Amino acid sequence: MTVVPYKEKAAGKKEQVAEMFDNISHRYDFLNHFLSLGIDIRWRKKAIKQLKNDQPKQILDIATGTGDFAIEALALNPDKVIGVDISAGMLEIGKKKMKKKGLEDRIELQMGDSEKLLFDDNKFDAVIVSFGVRNFEHLKKGLSDMYRVLKPGGKTVIVEFSRPTGFPMKQLYYFYFKYILPIIGKIISKDQAAYTYLPESVEAFPDGQRFLDILESVGFKNTVCKPLTFGISSIYIGQK
Repeated sequence: MTVVPYKEKAAGKKEQVAEMFDNISHRYDFLNHFLSLGIDIRWRKKAIKQLKNDQPKQILDIATGTGDFAIEALALNPDKVIGVDISAGMLEIGKKKMKKKGLEDRIELQMGDSEKLLFDDNKFDAVIVSFGVRNFEHLKKGLSDMYRVLKPGGKTVIVEFSRPTGFPMKQLYYFYFKYILPIIGKIISKDQAAYTYLPESVEAFPDGQRFLDILESVGFKNTVCKPLTFGISSIYIGQK
């Protein structure tokens, strides 16, 4: 079953996800850091370090949102980072952020659909995604297009929520995600569905080895899963 933010609406997941992020874009950065107690910043830094030895020069950041992962990727000293997202609202916030930080010449943000990337085959040295793949309407289709635009030997690095399995983190995690997070998210973002959708989408996502199997099914090799913070999130790596 496909998990969507607005169950009463007939629109597909892609359209609903875009609408949801448009609705919460004005509070997204604050909520991200607040609800994760700032740990999401460390997760992104650790993910980018997985590419340190590869020294990618052309990087594509999918589901870039307001561009935080794209900014983190500048630590690799690439020639260019392109961030794509389906939410105009998120991109508007991101572009203002790049202008304020003076990064417009190094990071380019544009509208883009993960399943229909408007780039040539074998273009990027690395494709990165931070908390975006579980929002894909068709997961394998999106991953296949990521594989297509990667250069041979290039890598994808994906950060995504996963589900802890050990006591007591598993119990604490489920309580926080199901009862605390939706309430805080609703109060601050004014969108009740967005932070109900978050735990539902995490629950439905095929994490761990199941996700590595999907990566391999679309062509990626040398796949690795690195759990973060007791398994709350994971870094996934695959090579073309």
